[in-house]
Amino acid sequence: MPRILLIDDDEHLAAPLTTYFARFGCTLDSAVRPSEGLAKLREGSYDAAILDVMLPEMDGFALCREIRKDSDIPIVMLTARGEVMDRVVGLELGADDYVPKPFEPRELVARVQTILRRQRSVPAAAVASSQQRVFDGLSIDLDRRQVLRHGERVELTGTEFELLALLAGEPGKVFSRDDILNRLRGHEAELYTRAVDIVVSRLRKKLEPLDCIKTLRNAGYALAVARSEPA
Repeated sequence: MPRILLIDDDEHLAAPLTTYFARFGCTLDSAVRPSEGLAKLREGSYDAAILDVMLPEMDGFALCREIRKDSDIPIVMLTARGEVMDRVVGLELGADDYVPKPFEPRELVARVQTILRRQRSVPAAAVASSQQRVFDGLSIDLDRRQVLRHGERVELTGTEFELLALLAGEPGKVFSRDDILNRLRGHEAELYTRAVDIVVSRLRKKLEPLDCIKTLRNAGYALAVARSEPA
């Protein structure tokens, strides 16, 4: 049963959401303060976190940054304003999705379920006879969801890993932003092309000094690195 942590200072929100998530086979714990939420994340084993943007002590963006220092747990941001800039900032900090307030509980559950499914699977295009993709300086283990850069492990969020797995499934193929959005995020989430650019930027930074993701102007992105045989 997946365990989800909600960090939101609205004390009236946790109880109904806990009941609703339970209907879909998920356990929802809650914290009203960031410090409490961080302590729970460090002490317990959670499959995803839901963060409100407007919080005491620190806002949701700062909290997301703190979590990302030592965890790649999937994160969904809740924003009261629903502004594009909030979405951009959240994604740049490592959030996997956002849901604007007010929201329907079923939509929030659906977003979390989508992220958890992505964590447990890889895009169909990335799956072939072998569960490992090996390139010069880069190794991707689809089964273990592990990425090595020059032999050192690279910690990726679920969305970052899915993007890399998608590109590695067909090296050299150019995937448009719409291709990536449709393949990685599904059709139930609100989509916008800026999100792809942000995730690509994050992924490139984590893979440095490798320069393996190429941008083709007005076309999209491709993995441009030579294959090598597994050791």
